[in-house]
Amino acid sequence: MADIQRLPGRFVIFAMGGLLIIALVGAYMVHLSSRDRLALPVIAAVPDFTLTERDGSPFTRDSLMGKISVVDFIFTRCPGVCPVMADRMSRLYKLFEGRRDIQFVSITVDPEYDTPEVLREYAARQGVTDRRWLFLRGDTAAVAALSEKGFLLPTGALPEGHSSKFVLVDARGQIRGYYSTEDESSQLLLQHHIRALSTAMKQFPGGV
Repeated sequence: MADIQRLPGRFVIFAMGGLLIIALVGAYMVHLSSRDRLALPVIAAVPDFTLTERDGSPFTRDSLMGKISVVDFIFTRCPGVCPVMADRMSRLYKLFEGRRDIQFVSITVDPEYDTPEVLREYAARQGVTDRRWLFLRGDTAAVAALSEKGFLLPTGALPEGHSSKFVLVDARGQIRGYYSTEDESSQLLLQHHIRALSTAMKQFPGGV
């Protein structure tokens, strides 16, 4: 009889112990999440620029503010790495469907051929149905300078000499990482960092 009476007390102790374990695990996961966010260095701030989207609207540095951006440099008739880059970007575009805080930005390095009409047709072929994936163009010299001095990507003779890397830009217009489009592990890391920055943007509006 005495053992039966002690059962409620034991149950309370076990329950409290379980809650304590859950709280400790939660705190540890928050710690890991914060550590991951803070492990992303601020490499550089993207400078002022002005390009034009395929629909004719301007796109500037201010257009990067308040959103997590993945940026690349491509051209639509590229026979080399660009199809791989487009496939990778398309996967990200679909993976983060419905996320208005995340955008994808492709800048053509062949603006003479990649007219607004060509870019619109190219976007349609990639399955783009909204403004989460943008396609920009501008003067060739300005694009080359933006790639090399703005996004710190090595640039050779254009259009073939563009970089194949993706650039991750945070909601304050700061470069936070570079990712190989030809390496699956690098792409998985990019996905993880996109999520981490998105979470940080919501939890720490001042930035991390």
